[in-house]
Amino acid sequence: MAMEIDAPQFKIELVAELDGHNDRAWHLSWNPTRPILASCSADKTVRLYNYRSSPSSSSSSSSSSESLTFSHTTTIPTGHTKTVRSVAWSPAGTTLATASFDSNIGIWAQEEEGGDWECMSLLEGHETECKSVSYSSSGTLLASCSRDKTVWIWEVHPDSDFECMGVLMEHSQDVKCVAWHPTEEILASASYDDTVKLYVDDPSDDWYCTNTITGHESTVWTLAWEPEKGRYLASGSDDNTIRIWRVTGTPTTGVKSECVAVLKGHERSVYSISWTKGKKELLANGDGQQSLGWLTSTGGDGSLIVWEIIEHQDSTGSITIAHRVVTRLDSAHGVFDVNSVVWCPREGLEDIFGTAGDDGHVKIWRVSAV
Repeated sequence: MAMEIDAPQFKIELVAELDGHNDRAWHLSWNPTRPILASCSADKTVRLYNYRSSPSSSSSSSSSSESLTFSHTTTIPTGHTKTVRSVAWSPAGTTLATASFDSNIGIWAQEEEGGDWECMSLLEGHETECKSVSYSSSGTLLASCSRDKTVWIWEVHPDSDFECMGVLMEHSQDVKCVAWHPTEEILASASYDDTVKLYVDDPSDDWYCTNTITGHESTVWTLAWEPEKGRYLASGSDDNTIRIWRVTGTPTTGVKSECVAVLKGHERSVYSISWTKGKKELLANGDGQQSLGWLTSTGGDGSLIVWEIIEHQDSTGSITIAHRVVTRLDSAHGVFDVNSVVWCPREGLEDIFGTAGDDGHVKIWRVSAV
């Protein structure tokens, strides 16, 4: 049974506010290997920002001696005829995928370093709005999902060539999000039908649904795997809660799930969650406890909540999950909804995350000790 424990003293500081989109900003993605941040919008563009660190002159940034400076480098027009809803970098950081309400997925790359970003491939097949796109940890697979109730799995070939490996029609309604396991080829999807589904590949056949996760009472908007080993999956819902699921098994043996925690703190829909390992010096550990990092959530109430997820093993070997609110910030984008939150995955920047809001702005935040 999960328990909530008292929080230490932390704060969320605004590092930068990036404007430029002339309609709502839907999503953002940090390049895993280069100092580039991508954001996408209902204005049909993707904006790319470079960032660099420099010694901080402010003593208020007690968790870090570095400050970050962001500069807009380019705007990709994309050619999508409708909203760009989701962006995802490949693990190598060389290609960027865009999912659009025009039902297509764009694959973008630079032909040479410093050159323009060009559309290398356009993936067609979904019948209506694409809601989410995600690369597997190996970079050899790409997943997409749509309002057409399907999840597509694409195999990545050289020269930006993609082959559809499966069209999964397990959900009964709009599919909102897809997310790959951090090390295994296990895919999770979340839907308007209130469920989460897990998929694996049968080497002798096709991709199939190995587990359907139920428990949420309304639309499941967002998913995030525990980043280090992927033993847990978090889901955020229109029922205002976040649930933590323990996931066991492998693609070959089958995958099972069990709800081990329900996080309550939002007053409206949870639209986006993101899970990071967190900076070790800021994570609290005790006897028999192991921190699983920080989970950040946001949504229709405009609040940002940073939770610490803690695994506790007692003397009998029984494992429970505890959680605490590390810090929170209300009205992060003023009166506007916050559509997405994403932690920076780069080493040394584990206390940095970004948000995208209905005001068209992208904001960069740092979690630091008071």
